[in-house]
Amino acid sequence: MGTTRFERDAVGGIRLHVLSTDRFKTTAVSVFVGTLLQESTVTSVALAPFVLRRGNASYPETKAFREALDDLYGAGFGFDIYKRGDYQIVNFRMDVIRNEFAAGGAPLLQQAIGFLGETLTKPALEEGRFLASYVEAEKHMVQKKLEAIVNDKGRYAAERCIEEMCKDEPYRLHPLGQKEDLAGITPESLYASYQSWLAGAPIDVYVVGNTTIDEVKRLVQEAFAVRGADAPTPYTASRRTKRVADVNTVIERMEVGQGKLNMGIRTPTAYAEPSYATALLYNGILGSFPHSKLFLNVREKESLAYYASSRLDGHKGIITISSGIEIDKYERAVEIIKKQLEAMRAGDISELEMNQTKAMISNHLREMNDSAYEMIGFDFNTVLSGKERTAESLLSEIGRVSVPDIAAFAQDVQLDTVYFLRDRKED
Repeated sequence: MGTTRFERDAVGGIRLHVLSTDRFKTTAVSVFVGTLLQESTVTSVALAPFVLRRGNASYPETKAFREALDDLYGAGFGFDIYKRGDYQIVNFRMDVIRNEFAAGGAPLLQQAIGFLGETLTKPALEEGRFLASYVEAEKHMVQKKLEAIVNDKGRYAAERCIEEMCKDEPYRLHPLGQKEDLAGITPESLYASYQSWLAGAPIDVYVVGNTTIDEVKRLVQEAFAVRGADAPTPYTASRRTKRVADVNTVIERMEVGQGKLNMGIRTPTAYAEPSYATALLYNGILGSFPHSKLFLNVREKESLAYYASSRLDGHKGIITISSGIEIDKYERAVEIIKKQLEAMRAGDISELEMNQTKAMISNHLREMNDSAYEMIGFDFNTVLSGKERTAESLLSEIGRVSVPDIAAFAQDVQLDTVYFLRDRKED
């Protein structure tokens, strides 16, 4: 497994991260723009990239905007919106073939960074605001995406569990915003929000490909018309361990044929802390894989669930359990899931469970080297947390974790919320 360390620099308040490699035939460019999750801004921040993708100053018409990507040998362009800890992150991506594979060695990296920089910082405008037609169309798009969550009862239950668990925390907010806020957003208000967002946001530009940190610094300086800050805006760790006095149980009724049982669990760690590797193994043994306790005991042995798994947000220190069950098996399913949590506290972990989980996590870390965007995503954890880890160092940490370590960690794991989505029938 080769070392994959990024070189780092900064320009105009933007952090730069470059991994120089000739392993890939394309160059990956990824831009992360973050902001704290806040009820007043979460919807406008989520809407902005949908409008930005419609056109920029050079290509204000969407058709011309897309044709410009075709001219870059079919360069890929897209974005994601998600949350990590108490931050809302917008991640823009471009993928372009290396210069030497283009006719005449065209400067495709320069053109790609130029296109991305202009799209982010010089959007298409009319009379000093976003185009009204674009804003209205994309408001409908975001509304449909939010409504799709309600229609997907598994996703809906997972989100509702987080809302109930974190009702007094920013983490309760969905990164796509709130449907009820969309109607009040205008082209003027969205443009003002966008300007405020960019002015104060942490911005990180990642490039993986056959280039250098000096070349990327020059290209970003030319392409990104953002504030000339003396230093980049940092992310600040906001996770606090919350003690759970009483488990919060929420039962919600809708027109469903299958029950959705979700649980929210608080752990005593976060990505920057020494016990993070232990948290990864705890979550893996509990519910991340087909050999995990939830899958084998809740689904296979007891036949209580159609699916049962767990997920860790290491930046928030929260594990969420998701399962789909027959409605009349709710109490038994809760009982069996709680038994798995008790088994973790007791150190009831077999050598096979430990070895399989270490192997699965280790394989994933090794396979990251096959994807530029996987390596970028992993390294961005360093920026978010302030803790620099390589895949190699995390592999070493995982290798040293023992069953007693996991049992000790489990003593401070707290069940916070039980959420059950069921039908409208009365018992």
